[in-house]
Order: sequence, then C-alpha cells, then structure tokens
Amino acid sequence: MYSSRSKKVNKAWLHDHINDPYVKLAQRHHYRARAAFKLIGIDEQDHLIRPGMTVVDLGSAPGSWSQVVRRRLAAPNLAPDVRVADDLRSEAPQIPVQGRVIALDMLPMDPIPGVEYFQGDFREQAVLDQLESLLQGQKVDLVLSDMAPNLSGVGVADAARMQDLAELSVDFASRWLKPEGALLIKVFHGSGYSQLVRLFKDHFAVVQPRKPKASRDRSAETYLLGRRLKAPAAG
Repeated sequence: MYSSRSKKVNKAWLHDHINDPYVKLAQRHHYRARAAFKLIGIDEQDHLIRPGMTVVDLGSAPGSWSQVVRRRLAAPNLAPDVRVADDLRSEAPQIPVQGRVIALDMLPMDPIPGVEYFQGDFREQAVLDQLESLLQGQKVDLVLSDMAPNLSGVGVADAARMQDLAELSVDFASRWLKPEGALLIKVFHGSGYSQLVRLFKDHFAVVQPRKPKASRDRSAETYLLGRRLKAPAAG
C-alpha cells in the first residue's frame, strides 16, 4: 500500500512530466524519450556526432539516444530542407546511415532502422565479448552511456554502483576508442563524483562536465565528457 507521501510524490512527478516542455518536444519530433534532448544539447555544444562515425550506445533503451545518432548520421543522404535532429523521416529504412550505430541494453528495445541492437547486461563478460565481436576489430569514434544503476538511496552503495558502471565504460573506451575519440557517460553529483572525475582525467586529455538544459535542475544527474585518450603509462 502506498503512503500519502508516496501518492503526493507520484502526483507531483506526473504533473511535472505532463507539463515538461522536453516531453512535449519528444512527442512532437517522435523521439522515444525526453532524454534525446540531453544528447542533442550536448552535441550542439561539443559537435560529437558526425557522419561516417562508428558509435556505441550503452544502456540504449528505449532508444532515444540511438535515434539522435541515427538521424545525424543520415544527414548527407537527406534533402537540405530536412532538419535531421527533428525529423522522423531520417529514420526511414530507405535513408541509409553514413557510419555505424551499435546499441545494447539489459531491457528490450524496439528496432531502429540502421541501428544494430542486442540485449544484454554490459557488466557480464559474455555480453562484453559479444559487443567486441560485433566490432570486428574496428575502432570506435564515440562511446555513449546513459546507463545508471537502480538507486537505493544509500549514498555509499549507490556511489559504488555508479563507479562500477563508469569504470566498465572507461575500460571499454580505453581499449576501443580511436585516439581522438570521445566518451560521454551519465554520473551523479555527490559521494564518489570526484573519484569519477579523477578516473576520467587519468584516461583522457580533455575532461569536461556537462549539464544539458533538458536535465532537470533538481536532479543530481550530470554528464562527464572525455576526449582524446592518453597514451598508456609505460609499464
């Protein structure tokens, strides 16, 4: 049974969700979630996604980030009057992708034409092996991760789960990114945040925090962007 406080929280969330401008934008432009505009905002600032790239989308379901990437990789094949970031036509099967998008998640995801999706837990070695097998030795330009653990509300435990996901993402990126490639992951301000920044600085020449406008102000959510892999230390 829900408490009266839980009901109030749920009503408040529902009210905010219904009136959220990014929810309305996502519906208007046929994105599967408002999260699309987080990546769009970051990409408009940092120009991460370009035709010809190989992009890996970790924690992709329901698919809004893969949609953004797919639409932008379709840009050279579209008429000049089609705004790629906004138009569902750029996902049409007959519009080819200039580049490659590989997506994975623990949850099922409806197909997106031109996106190679498979289901699995990125924390499991067998799933990681499958991802690496799909790459066939091809290096990656951009790794995206909107993954987040199920938060318990216990700061130390949640920070440890977030650290684990971040370390796995950084480890994958350090082995598969091109030298000038980039990694963008979701993190949370609070316990463990400074350690994640240090982890990025150990691996990337440029490290920048990003808080896109579509990320709610009251949320501790933020993103870390790492660019240009550092050379491994001599052992």
